[in-house]
Amino acid sequence: MDPTTPAALRWRRSVSDAVDGVVSNLPAPEDKSKLPLVYGGSTKPAAAAAAMSEPVVVVGGWASPFVSRVCIALRLKGVEYEFLQEAVGRKSELLLRSNPVYKKMPVLLHGGRPVCESLVILQYVDEAFSAAGKPILPADPYHCAVHRFWAEYADSKLHSPLRTLRGMVGGDKAHAAEQVSAALRQLEEAFVECSCGKPYFGGDDVGFLDIVVGSYIGWFGAAERIAGLPVLDEVRTPRLAAWAVRFCAHEAVGDLVPDAARLVEFGEVLRAALAANASSRP
Repeated sequence: MDPTTPAALRWRRSVSDAVDGVVSNLPAPEDKSKLPLVYGGSTKPAAAAAAMSEPVVVVGGWASPFVSRVCIALRLKGVEYEFLQEAVGRKSELLLRSNPVYKKMPVLLHGGRPVCESLVILQYVDEAFSAAGKPILPADPYHCAVHRFWAEYADSKLHSPLRTLRGMVGGDKAHAAEQVSAALRQLEEAFVECSCGKPYFGGDDVGFLDIVVGSYIGWFGAAERIAGLPVLDEVRTPRLAAWAVRFCAHEAVGDLVPDAARLVEFGEVLRAALAANASSRP
């Protein structure tokens, strides 16, 4: 290493000393019980117990599909959690402090440590509580990649036009309804591919992609009522429509997919709150 870079030289020496210290303290190869998981022993039970013992808090709003998917995942895993409801049209200090980059819900606090963005949280829940409940993501790397692809597709194609249908932003509602319908037709094909003839995207039970797409079901119904246009159509997407009924009846879902009428009322309250906040700004 170049002697003209003394800081780098000191770093190299410190790393070398640290490595020597680690190697000298490793147990003998035959004593594998003392080794961590990657070397043949197992710290997984202790880690799983620690994860389950730490408090879990979800910061968000009941009407958000991104929040409901986090709660569904925790229910699937059998993880108890505290739900902190955000005030309509306002963001709490806890939310802003926990997600300073995007300043959006949901936020999962696990042992006080924040995890942000719903798709990231779903993966975190699956890994952090791997010993609890059934896996959320497929074990096979290829199938996992396929499910994550369709999850990204659902969020990219459904969220924006649903906001138009709900009246949260301006735009052609008929065009937005067709955008949603086209995306659902594509997701119908994805359902056939991913489910392999079984009840859910995840196969025999609700999984990652079920949670992501299913979190929009309440807003499909609300958008139909607000815009007076069909969204989840039993004629055009019969398999997906039947899946939606099964999903909502699942014991881990229940009231976490809000009723359409309640969401319509919430939309009116939210629009009024946002308008009031906008008018109060200087």
